Amino acid sequence: MQGLEQIMDASTPLSLPRTVALVGLMGAGKSAIGKRLALRLGLPFVDADDEIERAAGCTISEFFERFGETEFRNGERRVIQRLLEGPIHILSTGGGAYMDAETRVLMRKHAITVWLRAEFEVLYDRVRRRTHRPLLRQGDPKEILARLMKQRYPVYAEADLVVDSTAQPADMTTDQVIEALRRHLSHRATGAIA
Repeated sequence: MQGLEQIMDASTPLSLPRTVALVGLMGAGKSAIGKRLALRLGLPFVDADDEIERAAGCTISEFFERFGETEFRNGERRVIQRLLEGPIHILSTGGGAYMDAETRVLMRKHAITVWLRAEFEVLYDRVRRRTHRPLLRQGDPKEILARLMKQRYPVYAEADLVVDSTAQPADMTTDQVIEALRRHLSHRATGAIA
């Protein structure tokens, strides 16, 4: 019972049984929150997009242009699988990663998934000045972002945890993610005991 009490005590460092994978749309704060979360929990931070670029030897934009989205998703799945089979860490995934059914199964099996849910205006404000988002260069960014929200939010909602990513400072959102993880692990421990 001491283990459960430690999980529930907010002053006790959080010990994760597996990798935490952050999912959500571009601009949701997966990298910003992920880096802070990793620092706070004493774990490595890994950005799946960086790992994909390293494995492919080119940028994601270049990969999309050369090979298309289907081939990109196949490579993304292989990289995420390799990462999830490694040591526990905080993983930031690309906006479309969780949309792939096979990748979702891998993440459910090997990670605690956290959807960083954000409102349209927050997302648009964060991504509108960035040019490295291949999906946003295929037309009107506002229209594309709204369509992606409509398509992806019902799937993101399958994540283990949902934390709202608002315009508040990233450290506050990080606190909320840690609290959500603590509650989740406490609930699982209680269920295991009962």
